[in-house]
Amino acid sequence: MADAEPAPVPVTEARAAKAPAISRGRMALLFTVMLTTAAGNTAMQSVMPSIGTELGIADVWISLAYSWSALLWVVCAPYWAARSDRRGRKAMMALGLVGFIVSFSLCGAMLWLGLNGVLGAGAALLAFAAARSLYGGFGSAAPPAVQAYVASRTPRSERTEALSLIASSFGLGTVIGPALAPLMVLPGIGLVGPFLIFSLIGVIALVALRVNLPDDEPQFPARGTAASYAGGVSATNADPDPDHDGDADEVEPQAVPARLRWFEPRLRPWVVVGLLGGHAQAMLLGIAGFLVLDRLGLRATPEAGAGPVGLVLMAGAIATLLAQWGIIPRFNLGPRAATLWGIALAGIGSVLLGVAQDIHGIALTFAIASLGFGLFRPGSTAGTSLAVTREEQGQASGVTASVAGASYIYAPALGVWSYNQASWLGFGLIAVLCLTVLVYGMRALQADTALTRDRAR
Repeated sequence: MADAEPAPVPVTEARAAKAPAISRGRMALLFTVMLTTAAGNTAMQSVMPSIGTELGIADVWISLAYSWSALLWVVCAPYWAARSDRRGRKAMMALGLVGFIVSFSLCGAMLWLGLNGVLGAGAALLAFAAARSLYGGFGSAAPPAVQAYVASRTPRSERTEALSLIASSFGLGTVIGPALAPLMVLPGIGLVGPFLIFSLIGVIALVALRVNLPDDEPQFPARGTAASYAGGVSATNADPDPDHDGDADEVEPQAVPARLRWFEPRLRPWVVVGLLGGHAQAMLLGIAGFLVLDRLGLRATPEAGAGPVGLVLMAGAIATLLAQWGIIPRFNLGPRAATLWGIALAGIGSVLLGVAQDIHGIALTFAIASLGFGLFRPGSTAGTSLAVTREEQGQASGVTASVAGASYIYAPALGVWSYNQASWLGFGLIAVLCLTVLVYGMRALQADTALTRDRAR
């Protein structure tokens, strides 16, 4: 005898009760999109000092080229995030990858012309900065779209873990990029090889995205009209796409929510901790390489410092992955707990780094600080996501991306300047920032039990 069919459950009720997790295949695709850009950028950063030396350009001018891109990122990320609410997350991911591909290709071409004497050193750097601006302007479309896609399709109780997995792509990229960059210095192409190869990898990621991720533009049938009254279900809420995983965000209202501002009451605590903690992390990263050269007595032979600096950065990247792949899911940390425990650990690691004298102590203490920031970043990101409604996830992702970008406009330079004035001053500023985040966060951040409780809206 056949089993009786269960009574139908209203769509809105079912989706509110449980928002199914994203399939592993699609999560892997989203992870790949983020990993490609992260690894490409760290590979670029690993060869740019050598390229700058070959061109005879001072390090400060190389840093300023990155600052311009970071500024554009801050300005453009919220715009693309808002566009993702209207045009769909997939379209913005594709736009971000196109921006990455075009920017990397042009950056490599301009630097190749400079290295081969076709362009002067100054002209090559200006052309590089202009090409790099395409990444800040258009590449900034992808991260908030990926974050919004994951956030809007993940139950509140699982969101910190899901977003930490996406965030870990950056940590893995910092390992893969510098490791692969020397292997990509090819005969006939030279130091610009990583630019060419990662451009091709970006093309592959773009094709995979277009082919394997379902369309989610507003006109797509799976994005139906939300119920117009309490308890009522519109006919268009039915789910015609059997392959969409039942993602909760497939049902969205046609009306666009009001614009989110950085310091509105719901977001203010998370934006404040994100800005202050992000500046602390950016300052630490700016100082780390110079600290290695100074403590190991390698200022006179900077070429010999490439290995030790790479070792320290690798230790930090592995610690970040440990936090995001191991600690957060193992202990099921909520956003508040991850943020506060992370910033406390980052502060302790930074202070210990300030007094470390040998390569082993430097690598260990930098890893401790990186472990802390590896907890802090996904915690503050998840907190921002959980502070707003499902329909506002695109805008919230834009805010998160802008906050992250803002930390790298001037903080690395400030860290290096303060460190050069006095070692204790640089690390003292980092410690003060971490302590401020800890004290403020303990008072202002909402409890995890309230943030992660699954609810319809």
